[in-house]
Formats: sequence, C-alpha cells, structure tokens
Amino acid sequence: MSTSSPEAVKKLLENMQTDLRSLSMECKKKFPPVKEAAESGIVKIKTIAARNAEILAALKENSSEVVQPFLMGCGTKEPKITQLCLAAIQRLMSHEVVSEPAAGNIINMLWQLMENGLEELKLLQTVLVLLTTNTVVHDEVLSKAIVLCFRLHFTKDNITNNTAAATVRQVVTVVFERMVAEDERFKGIVEQPPVQGNTNRRSVSTLRPSAKDAYMLFQDLCQLVNADAPYWLVGMTEMTRTFGLELLESVLNDFPGVFLEHQEFSFLLKERVCPLVIKLFSPNIKFRQGSSSAASPAPVEKPYFPICMRLLRVVSVLIKHFYTLLVTECEIFLSLLVKFLDGEKPQWLRAVAVESVHRLCVQPHLLCSFCQSYDMKQHSTKVFRDIVNALGSFIQSLFIVSNTGNPATISVPAGGSGSGVQSATQGGPGTAGVSGNLTTQAAFEYRGTWIPLMTVSVQGSAKATYLEMLDKVEPPSIPEGYAMSVAFSALLDLVRGITTMIERELAIEEEAAAEFRETHPDQEWQPQPGGHLVWEEMVSACWCGLLAALSLLLDASTDETATENILKAELTMASLCGRLGLVTPRDAFITAICKASLPPHYALTVLSSNATNLSSKAYSIQGLSVQIISPSSESHQQVVAVGQPLTAQPQGTVVLTAKNIQCMRTLLNLAHCHGAVLGTSWQLVLATLQHLVWILGLKPGVGGALKPGRAVEGPSTVLTTAVMTDLPVISNILSRLFESSQYLDDVSLHHLISALCSLSLEAMEMAYGNNKEPSLFAVAKLLETGLVNMNRIEILWRPLTGHLLEVCQHPNSRMREWGAEALTALIKAGLAYKHDPPLAQNQRLQLLLLNPLKELSNVLHADIRQKQLESVLQILQSQGDSLGPGWPLVLGVIGAIRNDQGESLIRTAFQCLQLVVTDFLPTMPCTCLQIVVDVAGSFSLQNQELNISLTSIGLLWNISDYFFQRGEAITQELEREEEALQKQAQERGETLNRPFHPAPPFDCLWLCLYAKLGELCVDPRPAVRKSAGQTLFSTIAAHGTLLQQPTWHIVVWKVLFQLLDCVRRSSTTADKEKIESGGGNILIHHSRDTAEKQWAETWVLTLAGVARIFNTRRYLLQQLGDFFEAWEVLLNHIQSAALSKNNEVSLAALKSFQEILQIVTPVKDSDKASDTLAAMGVPPVLIDPLSASGPGRPLVRSDSLVERLTRYNGAELQVPPPGEDSALEDSALWWSAWNTWYRTGTESTKPPSGPTEKLSFIPSQPFLTALIQIFPALYQHIKSNFSMEDLKKLGVILHGAVSVPISSDASPFILPSYTEAVLTSLQEAVLTALDVLQKAICVGPENLQVMYPAIFEQLLLFVEFSCKPPQYGRMETKHVANAKYNQIQLFAPAEWVALNYVPFAERSLEVVVDLYYKTACHKAVINEKVLQNIIKTLRMPLGLKYACPSESTWKLAVSSLLKVLSIGLPVARQHASSGKFETMWPELANAFEDFLFTKSTPPDNLSIQEFQKNEAIDVERQRLMCG
Repeated sequence: MSTSSPEAVKKLLENMQTDLRSLSMECKKKFPPVKEAAESGIVKIKTIAARNAEILAALKENSSEVVQPFLMGCGTKEPKITQLCLAAIQRLMSHEVVSEPAAGNIINMLWQLMENGLEELKLLQTVLVLLTTNTVVHDEVLSKAIVLCFRLHFTKDNITNNTAAATVRQVVTVVFERMVAEDERFKGIVEQPPVQGNTNRRSVSTLRPSAKDAYMLFQDLCQLVNADAPYWLVGMTEMTRTFGLELLESVLNDFPGVFLEHQEFSFLLKERVCPLVIKLFSPNIKFRQGSSSAASPAPVEKPYFPICMRLLRVVSVLIKHFYTLLVTECEIFLSLLVKFLDGEKPQWLRAVAVESVHRLCVQPHLLCSFCQSYDMKQHSTKVFRDIVNALGSFIQSLFIVSNTGNPATISVPAGGSGSGVQSATQGGPGTAGVSGNLTTQAAFEYRGTWIPLMTVSVQGSAKATYLEMLDKVEPPSIPEGYAMSVAFSALLDLVRGITTMIERELAIEEEAAAEFRETHPDQEWQPQPGGHLVWEEMVSACWCGLLAALSLLLDASTDETATENILKAELTMASLCGRLGLVTPRDAFITAICKASLPPHYALTVLSSNATNLSSKAYSIQGLSVQIISPSSESHQQVVAVGQPLTAQPQGTVVLTAKNIQCMRTLLNLAHCHGAVLGTSWQLVLATLQHLVWILGLKPGVGGALKPGRAVEGPSTVLTTAVMTDLPVISNILSRLFESSQYLDDVSLHHLISALCSLSLEAMEMAYGNNKEPSLFAVAKLLETGLVNMNRIEILWRPLTGHLLEVCQHPNSRMREWGAEALTALIKAGLAYKHDPPLAQNQRLQLLLLNPLKELSNVLHADIRQKQLESVLQILQSQGDSLGPGWPLVLGVIGAIRNDQGESLIRTAFQCLQLVVTDFLPTMPCTCLQIVVDVAGSFSLQNQELNISLTSIGLLWNISDYFFQRGEAITQELEREEEALQKQAQERGETLNRPFHPAPPFDCLWLCLYAKLGELCVDPRPAVRKSAGQTLFSTIAAHGTLLQQPTWHIVVWKVLFQLLDCVRRSSTTADKEKIESGGGNILIHHSRDTAEKQWAETWVLTLAGVARIFNTRRYLLQQLGDFFEAWEVLLNHIQSAALSKNNEVSLAALKSFQEILQIVTPVKDSDKASDTLAAMGVPPVLIDPLSASGPGRPLVRSDSLVERLTRYNGAELQVPPPGEDSALEDSALWWSAWNTWYRTGTESTKPPSGPTEKLSFIPSQPFLTALIQIFPALYQHIKSNFSMEDLKKLGVILHGAVSVPISSDASPFILPSYTEAVLTSLQEAVLTALDVLQKAICVGPENLQVMYPAIFEQLLLFVEFSCKPPQYGRMETKHVANAKYNQIQLFAPAEWVALNYVPFAERSLEVVVDLYYKTACHKAVINEKVLQNIIKTLRMPLGLKYACPSESTWKLAVSSLLKVLSIGLPVARQHASSGKFETMWPELANAFEDFLFTKSTPPDNLSIQEFQKNEAIDVERQRLMCG
C-alpha cells in the first residue's frame, strides 16, 4: 500500500497521535515540558489534518514542529522514551514528511545520543531510514550523519561495529545513487561547460548538490585512507585503511560511470586514488622474501596482507573500468602485478597476485584494450605480453622453486596445509609415490617436483579465494598447488577468451563479407584493417609465453582432463594463428602437439628443425629467462604401446603412453576441424601421424583406410588392450580426417596434397636400398583425399597423380604396388564419378583423368603394368560405353606392350583388346579405329605368346568385318572429322599429314589394316605369316569392293607388291640350317624343317594370294592407269618364284601363272555398250565382281553379257568395235605373259653346262608338267601373232622339258614300271601343247600352215627318243627303259634316272602319222620335205629292228611307215615333176634296206609264233615296195 494513499495517511495520523499520547503519558511525571509539547503536537496534527487537503505536504511543511516533541523526548535520555521517539521519527521519515530543517534537527539529536552512547543500533537504523527514504539531507548535515555512522563503527561493541560498517557501506552507496539519479534527471539539459584545468581540490562549484556530496565524500575517503584529515567529514575520530579501501573499491566498482562522465571525479581518480594505491603498494614492492633486513640501512616495512589484498582488489577495479582514463597508471599497476608473481615474494602475495591476474584473464576485451593501449604503442611497456609471460614464468618457477633453497618446499605435499592431499604422502613424490598409486589426485609432475591440481573456479570465471578473505588479518597459509591451479585456470581462460573473442569477430567479418559479395558481386570485399592488426598483435604478443607454459604443463600433466584442457588450448591457439595467417606461432603450437604425441626424444627431422627455430625465441621477463621447454623423458605415464620407430636404419623399440595417444587424438582433431588454416604445417601434422601410425602398426587397406596389421610388423610391437580398442577409433578418425578434406578450400587442399607428397617422398627415400617394409601412410592418404574430392579433382589431379607416378617407379615392390593401387583406384573413381558437366561433355577432364594411366606405360616394372592393364580391363567393363575421346589413351595403354614384358602381361593386355574388339567398336569415335588396328597388329607382332599373335590376327579379321558392316556410318564420320582437320590445318598454314593421304579417310582405314597384315606376312614365325597372309587376302577378296578405284593403286603397289618383294627377299636369304624342334616338344615335319622351307610356304601363299586378286579383280584393276606395269611386276614375281631353287615355290608360281591366264578379256568400252543398251530400253546387267571364280574355273566370258542381252531383245545388236588402245594393251599383256613363260621355260629346262655342276638344281616333273600345261591357255591369247620364231622357242622348251631326268628318290612315284607303256604327265602335256598348235593351224589362216613342218620336225625329234634317249647336259643318268639291260643299269651309281621315252616316242609317231594324214597335201609339208624327214627318222628304229630298246618300236615304225607311204607316195607321184621328192626315194630305199637286212639278230627266247609274225611284217613291207 502506497505511503501517500488516503488509508495510509489516515493511519499515519492515527499512529502519530497515538505516539504523542504515549509520549505524553510517559513524560507526565518526569518531564512535563515534553508532555506539553506532545499534547500541543496532537492539536497541531489534528489542525493540519482538518485544514489541508494535501495532508502529507502540510505535515512536511510543519515537520519541524511536528517532530519537536519527539526530539525533546529523545533529549530525556530515558531509554523507553528514546525508543518510542526514534520509532515515531522513523515512521515520519518513511512517509517522507520530514523537511530539511527538521532533518537537521533530527541529525543533531542523533549526534547527541551517539555521543552519550545511547540506542546505537536504533540510531544507525534511523540514519539509514532518513537517508534512503528522501534526499532532504545534504552538505554538512549529510556529512554529520555519515560521520555518526563511522564513529559508531569504532565502538567497543562488535554488533554495533558490524552494523555501523554495513550502514556506512549503504550510506556511501546511497550518496552515489543520489548522484546517478540526479544525473538522470538532468540528462539532456545543456549546461555550462565546466571550467577546464580545475586544480583546486575544494572547488566543486560546477557540481550539482548530490554530485557535490558524492565528490566530498569520495575525496575524504581518499584523505582518510591516506591518513590525512578529512575536509568534509568533520568530527571523524578514528579510521582504518582496510575499511577505507573497501569503501573505495565498492564505489569504484559500483559507480564507474560517475568517474568517467564527470571530469571532477576523473580528476580525483588520477590525482588522489592512483598515487594513494602506488604509495600503499610500496612495502610489497620493496620486500623480498628471505632477504636479510640487516643488509639494508633502513628497516623494510613488511607487506601487510589485509591492505595488500584490498589494494589488489582496488587495482583490479581500476584496471577493469578506468584503463582508458588511467593509461599510464594502469601500466604501472599491471607492471606491479607482474612483479608480485616473482618467486621472491611471499607465497600469499603471489597467490593473491595470480588471482588478480586470473581476473584479468577472463576479460578478453580488456586484454584486447591493453594490447591496443600498450603493446601496439611505440616506447610503451608490452603489458599484455608481460602478463602472459609472467604467468608462464610463474608456472615454471613453481616447478624449480625447490632448487632455490627456499624453505617453502613445494615439492613436499604437507598434510594439513589445506591442499586436500592425503597426509600419507609425507615423502617426496618420487617414482614410488606416483607409480605406487598412493594418490589418484590430478597433479603436475616435472623432474621430481609434484604439484597437485585443484578445482579453483568454474571455467571462464575468476572466483578468487584469497582476494575475498576480507576478515583475515594474518596472511593465510596457501595450500600446495593452489597457485599452480589458479595460474593454470588463468592460462586456459586467457586462451579461451582471446580465441572466442577473435573468432566471434572473424565470424561477423565473414558474414559481412558474404553479404557484401551478394550485393556487390563485381567488387572485392575490403575488411577493416584495424581489427586484424589488434588481433594479430595480441596473438604475436602472447604466443611465446603461452606455448612455453602450456608445453611445460602438458609434459608435467598426469591427469587426463588437465591434459585435455592443455591440448585444447594449444589446438585453439594453433587454429587461431592459422586463421590470422600467423605462420610461425601456428607451426610452433602444432609442433608442440606433435612432439607430445611422439615418444620422448623421438628423432623426427621436421619437428627438430622447427624446434631449433623456436629455441632461438627464448625471452626474459623481469630478468628471468623463459625457455621453450622440451618434453621430459621422466614422465610416469601408463605405457600403452611398444613399437618400432620409422627410420631408415633399424633401431630399438619406442614406447607410446596414454598421453601420447591423447595428443594424437588432438592432432587428428586439429587436422579434422581446422585443416583449412593449417597451410604448410600439414607437413608437421602428417609427418607425426605417419610415425604414430607406423609405431602402432596400422597398415593401409582398400581405398586407403588404415587398419591394424594382421600380425603387426616385427616381434617388437606390443599393444595393450587399452590401445587395441582405441585403434579402430583412431583409424576411423584418420579416415574421417581425410574425408573432411572435401570441405577445405582449394588452397588448403593444395597444402594438404603437397604435404602428403612431401611425406611420401621421404618414405620413398627411406625405402631405397633396403627390403624393409616402407611407410605407405602418405600414399594411402593421397588416395583417400583424392577419392573424397572428386567434385574438384581437376585442381589436384596433376600434383596428385604426378607424385603417384613417381611412387610407381620405386624399386621397393610394396611401395610401388601401393602407388599403382592408389593411382588406378583414383582413375577408376574419377571415371565413375558423376561430374558436372558429365565427362561425355567435358573432354578435357576425361583426358586429364586417363593421362596418368597412359603414363604408367613408361614404367618398366611388370607388376605396375599388370595393375595398369587390370584397371583398363575394369574401366572397359564398367565405363567402356562412355570413354568417347578417351579411347586413344586407353588403346595406347593396351598397345604399349613390349617383348620383354612377359606372357602374363601380354595376356592381360590382350584380354582388354579382345573386349574392345568384341564389345566397343561401335561406341568409339571412328578416328580411333585405326589405333585399334595398330594395337591389334602390335599383339600379332609380339613374340612371347604365339597363340595371342594368331588370335589377334583373327581380331583383325573381325575388325575388317566391322568396317564392312558399318562402312557407310564410318565413312560419314571420318569425312566430317577430315573436314575439321583440313580446316584446322589450313588455318595453321600446314598440310594435312596422315598415312596414305590423299586416299579418302575410310579407304585409309582399310589401307592401314592391309599394311598391318602385310607387315605380319613377313613375321619371323611361320604360323603368324601363314595366318596373316590368309587373312590379308581373304579381307581384300571379301571387302575390297568398298575401296575406291584410286585406292586400289595403293593396295597393289604399296601393299601387295611391297609384300611380295619382302617375301621374295626373305625367302632367298633364309637359313638352310635344319630346325630341330618348334619349341617345347613340337616335332616339325621334314618339309618345314628349315627356315628356307618355312619361308617357301609363305612365298607360295603370298604369290597365290596376289595372283588370285589379279584374277578376281582384273576388271577393276584394268581401269587403273598403270595396270600393264603392275602386270609386268606380277609376272616378274611369278618368274622369279618359278625359277627359285625350291620345288614347292616354283610349282606354286606356275599355278599362280595358270590362274592369271585363265582370265578372259573383260568387256571393252563397257560404258558405251551400257549406254546403247539403255537407249534401247534394255536394263544393264553387270557382272558381280564378287562372283569371281577360283583357280581352274574361268570367269564367264564378258562377251556373253552382250549375247544374252541381244537374245533378250530379239534383235541383232552391233557391239561397237573394241578400242584400238585397249586391244593393243590386252595383247601386250598376253605377250608379256608369253615372254615370262618363255624365260621361265628356257631357264628351267636349260641343262647344266658341265659335269662339275653336280649340285645344280634340276626342276621336278610336276613343275615341268605345269609349265608346259600353261602353254595351251596362253596360246589362246597370242595365237594371232604367234610366229615361226615363237614356235622354235616353244620347241626348245618342249625338247628341254622332256629331256630332264627324274631324281632317283622320286622315280618310283613318277615312272611306270618298265613293262607298262604309259606316258608321264609331262609327256602328255608336251603332246597336248603340240596338238593345240596343230589344231590352231588347221583352223587358222593360210599363213599359219607354214608351221606344219616345224611341228613335224619337233615330233620326229621325239620319235628318235625311242632309240636314242636325249642327254641332259653331261649328267649321268641310269636308264630303266630297256628291259634287256635292266639288271645291270639298276646298279649304276647315278642319282638321276632318265625317263622311259619309248611310249612317248611311239605316241609321237602316232601323232606324226595322224597329222600327216591330214596335212600330206599342204604346200608347206611338201616343200619342207616332211615325208623324207619321216622316212629318215624311221630308218633308225627300222634299221635297229631287234636292237631297239623296245620291240614294239620297230613294229610301230614299220606300220607307221606303211601308213605314211600309203598317203605320201601318191602325193609324191603327183608332185614328181616338181622335184621336191627326189631326195626322198634314196632315203626310202635305204630305210627298207636297213630294215630287211638288219644287223641285229632276234633274241634267243623269241618263240616260233613271234618269229613267224615278224616275218609276216617283212613280207608286208616287200609287198608295199613291189606295189
């Protein structure tokens, strides 16, 4: 209920009246004046109540009178009355009805009571009510009231003292609150500016009333603390500094605004407070613990705990709120604070100082201001740096204090010191103390010094213990470890505060930058430089001290939580330095974590070099040198793993402790969360992780993830169960670390890749020259990093794959294998990844991805090539359809085989090729088809695996089929490509350069295929040659129609003839040495047991193939301009083959000759004919060029086309006469063939010139037969111009051919038994040739008949063979013709056997008789004395009679003579007058004479019947003669 409400006013009036009545009653007897005053007071109150509407205001106006009775009552000094009066006065005060004069009167009355020592608590209460309920008390009255409270504070009564102290505090607060309220009221009102430079401390004329009171009060408090007389608080009798300092602190802490806003108050701070504090600090600064006072001339005042502690509190407040006002002063205070941490100061002083420092450390913005105000100013103390360094130095000093001879040995935890350590540990905390687990308390231990760690404050708040001990007069005993614990908390809070603050600011800046970029995408964001400078300066100033302290604490920590906190601090500092781009400090913090992760004194070059740089950064604080501390090896930590160090030379084992593993986790965390700011220090982090992974025995698995090794390397690796359970977690974090690289920016990612590559290079160096297992950490992690960054693989592909290619060439197989594994896995993943845009539209990226696969081909190690080819196979199986522009690279890889690479490699590569040819030809660009041909060819050429060579020739056949089926599509695509290339070449001013240019691109493809097969046709291996030859000729036969006419020119000259040349050259130079076996256990047939014989087969095939093409494609080839030259070349080849000293080749050459001669003349001027036919409405019918016949089946004569069409039309059709030129050319072709035949015949039948040529080659019977058999077919084409000269040439060859003996080996197969009168094939062929001739002459023109005598002459020569076998040069032969001499001659030493010529001669004789029958009357026969020649020839067998080799000969001769004469004699008589037969008659007479009077006797065994038959023949002859 409000004090001004009607009810309250009514109640007040009632209460006052009651109070006055009570007072009147109490004073009725003893104090009548008081009674009267009370009663008049009642009347006065009633009057006021009755007369005024505003009763309270009226009461206030008349308050002096109203209060008077009560003041008088107090004056009685009667306790009861006094209490009653004071209660009544308080009631009035609480209703704010006391005026200023009344208040003054009340204060005076209270003063008297105080002086009389009455109702002291009531007095304090009344003063408090008076001052808090209204603001009427000012100036001297107020000061009197305050002095009253002060004086009551120094009574002998404890309760009064304490109450008075509380009241004073409240009253002081009230005074300043009034001032704040006053300022609030006058806010916004412009006043006269205060006079500047006011130096008179009493001049407060510019201040308003409440401000003036506050000023006077504060000024006097300073005076009192300084032990000077107050100006305003008159009447003070006693005062303590401690109380004064507490009041100063509370005012400064609670009302900083007053001092900052009012210049007068600021002036007080500078002029009064700061000097006062510095003066009071003096004893603490000068005092040194343990120093002898006798040494100094004046006794040194000892530091006094209560004042010192309060001073530090005041300083904390001054620094916190007024450092902007008191720049210089705060610099001094902070320097003092730093000095108080000095080891020579008392323990309690150091404790409160470190608490004060802690208070600063939890205020990062304050620290930031220090940095701006001091550290960043020239010629200023580096305050912030000193604070941090002092903390570090302080922590170090705690560890080394026991060595300074200081009696307070920290290293012994004394029982009862409040440290909370069990009193059982009385001894030093030696090894036994700790490892014996007597205490589980968190502690730090370093080089024998053991310091417990206690919880001193909640994180982020500086809850002090000793700064709050305001009731203590004597310095408290500081528990062991307390100072360390506070300093530790201060360090952590400092790091936490700074990093949080700067990171928050950085985040705000980044947000602003992002917004700016959104609104101004074309402009670059420019941050405010000021902020960064401060942050960088802060970090630069503090990092050394922090690192020194944290490293030492990390090494000394025995508690997991403390270790975790230290590591977190180092990690956040490292991250912050990274974000600010401060490389040296970042690397220093990371190095510290790295070193802590590894075993003590572990030799890791990258860390050592970094530490060397840091050790040069030793610095000093107040003369005390602070070093970066190296980890101590005396750590009593739980050992969790024993392993081998990763070094080039084998060494002993190293141990890992639980703390090492903890540090490793932090390192992983650092890399995982702050990878973006690590930059070059990735090198440190990864090097350390590599070594840890090695010691723990983790090995890479699929995809690069590390797994615990199966049997961890070496017997010396021991892992405890504790770490065994940790390993999968560590492995997982390691993998996640590299997975998180996908969130790094491009630059950071490059740093990571670069660091991994550098690590890997070191591992490679280490793995050179020894068989030790290499470290695969870096390679595995490069793989992992690549796999998770596929979306931006372009930016890291080159450095990544470039390095992995180097790894693939390493001599250590394990290292190499992993390099290849990583590289191929990346390539496969890169191709499988769904890029944006897809690979199909990003040709450059696809080629970039495939390029390293191609580069692997340069590696000489078979295992790497194996891996490469396996990947190609997998890529084909999974991405073969989408390789597109990548095909040339892939094919290049498949085709990069060499003979020194072994079968398995070639087999794998070939599998890839087979897959390409069977599945992917349609999906690849047509420009790649040529590469496919080349690659297939290279597999055919390799000599490691014959089956592959043969199968790949089969693939070439499949490829040709594909070309044939898809010809149109391929042609279109290639022509498009050709146009584009042509255009590019023109732009560059170059000519288009490709094989077989200028043939059309599709034809070029065929030519490449043919050229490749042609190359294979001269392979050293017979099987390959055979297969390639068959394939070449089959493809040309099957698909040659697709080629354009000019291309055929290239096929003939560049493919076929070139091939024939090579084969001929190889055949003639082939080795004649016998080949024992064909490799393995394969036996070789005797017909193929020398290289020469094997090449002979190739020559046979090739020649036959070319001849067949000339046969089947004659029509097409004739349209080429240089067909005649080609024909000549082919004939030349046939001739050289026919004359080769190999029966197989020579015979085959003749077969090819036969084949090309079976061709009939194609239609001449076919175009004209077709036009004529078309004009007549006859549809043209063309001969299908593919219906070409094989050997022995002549083509349908082209003339028949016209004949058929003529029949079809039913009219006589005049075919235009053949063109002169083509007829001539055709004739030239056949004459060229005749010349070849003649040369071949002449050369092959020419007998050896002398007996010395024993080893000369003698042609075989089948060869000669074939040769002679060619003539009839050839003659058909040349008969029109066949001259007598040619006939003579023919005669020489025929004679020569039948004269050739047979090899004795072959005789049983060719010769008939001597009893059979049978002709050999050769003899048949000779007679057939002559038969063809004579028939041609018979039907030919008159002029041909002059050849009859020549034919007779030739036949008669053959007839002579019956009695006089021909000689083949001077060669010895054995005859098997004469039965009589058989027995003797079978044993002749000759190697050659002459033929049985009797049947041949007899058949020739029959032919002569027949021919003579037909031609006896011919002029040429008469003129050339043919009859005489016949008689002359027959004279020999007739004369020999029984002496003939065969009896049948003379008998046949007789009968033939009789037949010839029966026709010839009438003709002779008819032409008797001409004299042409004159010489015939004597010849005839001689013949008869020789026959009838033969010198030979009949054989003994001749039977009487035979004899009678012979006589009958003689009689027949006689009869003829007589007739």
